[in-house]
Amino acid sequence: FESNLSSGELLFRGKVRDVYDLGDALCLVASDRLSAFDVVLPTPIPGKGCVLNQMSRFWFERTKNVIQNHIIDVPFTTFMSEEEAAILEPRSLIVHKAKPVKIEAIVRGYLAGSGWAEYQRQGSVCGIALPDGLQESSQLPEAIFTPSTKADQGEHDENISFDVACDIVGRDVAEKVRTTALSIYTECAAFARTKGLILADTKMEFGVLPDGELILIDELLTPDSSRFWDAHIYEPGKSQPSFDKQYVRDWLKDSGWNKTPPGPVLPADVVTKTVEKYTDAMVRLTGAGPDYGTV
Repeated sequence: FESNLSSGELLFRGKVRDVYDLGDALCLVASDRLSAFDVVLPTPIPGKGCVLNQMSRFWFERTKNVIQNHIIDVPFTTFMSEEEAAILEPRSLIVHKAKPVKIEAIVRGYLAGSGWAEYQRQGSVCGIALPDGLQESSQLPEAIFTPSTKADQGEHDENISFDVACDIVGRDVAEKVRTTALSIYTECAAFARTKGLILADTKMEFGVLPDGELILIDELLTPDSSRFWDAHIYEPGKSQPSFDKQYVRDWLKDSGWNKTPPGPVLPADVVTKTVEKYTDAMVRLTGAGPDYGTV
């Protein structure tokens, strides 16, 4: 639920990740914390951080032909003791320091979530007009880039138009982020389909190195940042079961919780089912289950 790395300075604890300053690098630790509706819940999901971290590693490696990422490939013992490395390596990345691009790069190939809600109201998503007659979970004619603001912890991201994204980060950066994100989505969605999964949408984050190079940062194509559906039971016209924390969200909605802190304690069966969802997605996509390291 919470890490304590003795050999690095804790910069901050995010909703899921703890970030440590190692001098010339950062250590990103994926905890087992789970957030829903922008509130960190008191109940951890055992092993979730290992799944997120190892799926990100898998996708970062697969997308190096498109863009470089923030991973520094060095032994963890370069920066910490063997004992700490054994605990943290399965759920952590040692990465370059980069200045985050101040927008969330979201790509949608299917109509779901906030995109579906906006389409019902306006016939568009983030200012992009879509054909009439689409249903919930319909595949879009082509994948679309729908950026959002990058809110502080506890605040909500807001969908924005591409022009607003350009105002925030500059047109050159926004156009490169859009082109890269669409390329990554197209390539990885095709791969996921060969594994029987639909990549409905995903959120990516980008950063800029001191020399000006744009790179991928944070996590990539995990169940926390993406909506994966089972291709074998996909049926447009309704919400689809997904390999993520949707199971938790549904329970929270039924619980009567008002979506303000503190969040409720999750029942054991909800925790178990969520662990199964995360692990199943990883096994299907990578062919292997998570390495939990030293617990």
